[in-house]
Amino acid sequence: MKIHNLVLISILFALISCDSDDDTGGEVIELRDVEEVKVENTEQIETFLETHYFELVDNPENPNFQNIVFKEIGENDSDKQPVMASEFLKSKLVTQQDVDYTLYYLQLREGAESIRKPTFADSVFVTYKGLTLTNQDVFDGSPNPTWFDLPGTGTSANRGSIRGFYEVMDEFRGSTGVVENPDGTVTFDDNFGIGTVFIPSGLAYFASPPNGSGIDAYEPIFFNIQLYKSIESDHDQDGVPSWREDIDNNRRLTDDDTDGNRIANFVDTDDDGDGVPTREEIDFENDGSIVLPDSNNNGTPDYLDPTFPE
Repeated sequence: MKIHNLVLISILFALISCDSDDDTGGEVIELRDVEEVKVENTEQIETFLETHYFELVDNPENPNFQNIVFKEIGENDSDKQPVMASEFLKSKLVTQQDVDYTLYYLQLREGAESIRKPTFADSVFVTYKGLTLTNQDVFDGSPNPTWFDLPGTGTSANRGSIRGFYEVMDEFRGSTGVVENPDGTVTFDDNFGIGTVFIPSGLAYFASPPNGSGIDAYEPIFFNIQLYKSIESDHDQDGVPSWREDIDNNRRLTDDDTDGNRIANFVDTDDDGDGVPTREEIDFENDGSIVLPDSNNNGTPDYLDPTFPE
């Protein structure tokens, strides 16, 4: 399977629209205050973590993919440890449209220490299951490994475009190897990353979940994820890895357009619009790494500087 066949670079949509309504089956959704929803979602997620425990359950569809199952703590489960008290529960701060979110994630295993962590803009090979927080209804999933393009250059059907999804991927690593079985399936070394991410709606679909998904407006969701492999992406093949095309360092790619031609840098082969391809304005080392020359020493590398060459 080739990565470039999976990347839809011709489609450039913004990551998430948190400030517009969507057609949800004819129902008009009232747009709510983002901060208010954030507080509500945080309470919902933290309540879930305090009242549920988790178990790993074998998946007959894929021996490599163990389901992480969350069960509510009842009278007969008083000895169970809530997720909130688990040593595997971690969190990170994610800022979206000037709102700070706490993104909780369960890191049961980081992955093989010798394997690189993906960046927010790479391609990842994962199995996953997406569920609603309220009822744990499954809205999407794949028990077999599939490639995701991060942070998603397609529509919301690409789960890799969900902010909360791609923001947690760089906390995991892949496995050390894979074996192809006689029946055509593959088995990965049992040291891949495995965990769950709990996503407030402001880092997911907010007021506009996909039609037919079963996700309510403003509803938190979560994903069980297993990361097997990642590959550094260069969407436009200009020699600059896509993660380095995030000029403003906001971990998004679609809003970086140096030459103002409405083509984001990560899919623009001439980032500064000076007529010289980006690939010709950078240098390659013997080990494959790149150097970004600044020939006129003005603090802007040549490939982003329309004034060089004059």
